[in-house]
Amino acid sequence: MLATESEPMPDSPLSQSPYEVLGVPSDADAAALRRAYRRALRHAHPDTGGDAVRFHAVQAAWELVGTPEARAAFDRGVRTVAPSDAPHAPWAPAAPKPRRDSRPLARSYGHPGGWTRERYLALIREWAGRGVTLDDPYDPALVRSAPRDIRHVLADALAEEDTARALATLGIAYTVWHDLATDAAGPGMPPKLDHLVLGPTGLIAIQSEDWGGPVAFKRGELIGEALAGERPIRALAARAKAVTRPARVKPTALVIVVPDEDAAAPLEIGGTNRGAVVALVRRSRLASAIRDGLPGAPHLGGADSMEVRARLQATLRFA
Repeated sequence: MLATESEPMPDSPLSQSPYEVLGVPSDADAAALRRAYRRALRHAHPDTGGDAVRFHAVQAAWELVGTPEARAAFDRGVRTVAPSDAPHAPWAPAAPKPRRDSRPLARSYGHPGGWTRERYLALIREWAGRGVTLDDPYDPALVRSAPRDIRHVLADALAEEDTARALATLGIAYTVWHDLATDAAGPGMPPKLDHLVLGPTGLIAIQSEDWGGPVAFKRGELIGEALAGERPIRALAARAKAVTRPARVKPTALVIVVPDEDAAAPLEIGGTNRGAVVALVRRSRLASAIRDGLPGAPHLGGADSMEVRARLQATLRFA
C-alpha cells in the first residue's frame, strides 16, 4: 500500500528516520516525542553503559525533529542547505553546482548512477501498481514505504553519484568510466561495473555500495548482517574481468566504497584476488586513497597507462 502522508527523509533510503531512532510513530505529539528522546538518551548514554554511536544518533535525531520548526521542515522532506544552494526534490538527481576552482578534473565517460536510477524507477512503478500515477517517484513518503530491496537500489544510485563526484577530483592524470556493461560476467551477476579508474596508481575497478549497515573483511570477502548472503568481492572481480579482458588488461585493484559509518577503518585491505589488491574504503577517503595508491597495488608508468587507456577505449561499452 502506498503511503499517503508526508514522511521524513533520512540521509539514506536505508537509514532509520529520527522517529524510528527515538522509538515513536511519526505522528507522535510533542510531549511523547520529548519523553522518548529523554528515555533514548538515558539508555544510550556511555556513562550508564550505553553505546556512543547510538547516543550520537539519538542527539542527531532530536536536532531534526526536536522543535516544531525543525520537525515541520523534516516532515516536508526539506533539508538545511547553504545559502548558495537550492533544495531539490527528495532523492532526485541534484542539479549541477557551479565549480569554485579552476583545477582540471579527471576525464570522465558514462553516466554514473544512471542505470541504477532507471532500475529504481521501474521497480517503484511496478510496486505501486499498474494504473497508479506517481507524481514524484522520489517523494520521501513513497520511498520510506517501499520494500527494502527497492530502497537499496535507490541508495546504490546515490552512492554511485557520490563516488563519481569524488573521482572527478582526481585530476587530469586520471580517466574514469562509469556504468560499464558486463554482459560476460556470468549468470546472476549485475549487468554493469559501477566505475573503472585508470591513472598513475593503477587500473582500479570500483563498486559503490550502501547496504544500510556495517561490513568488514573475513578471509578475503566482505561480511555483515546487511549483506543477506551477498558475496560482493566475488561479484566485483567477475564484473571487472568481464570489462577488462576484451582489452587484454587486468585490474590492479578491486575497491568497494561504502558510507563512512559502515566501515570500521578509512581503508582496509582484504588481500588479493587474482593478483588485484582488494580494499574496502570509506567514501570520504576514496579520492586520497587512489591518489596515494593502494598498499600492494602496482603503479603504472606513463607509457603503460597510455597503452592501457587506448586498449580500453577500443573495447569498453556502457550499460
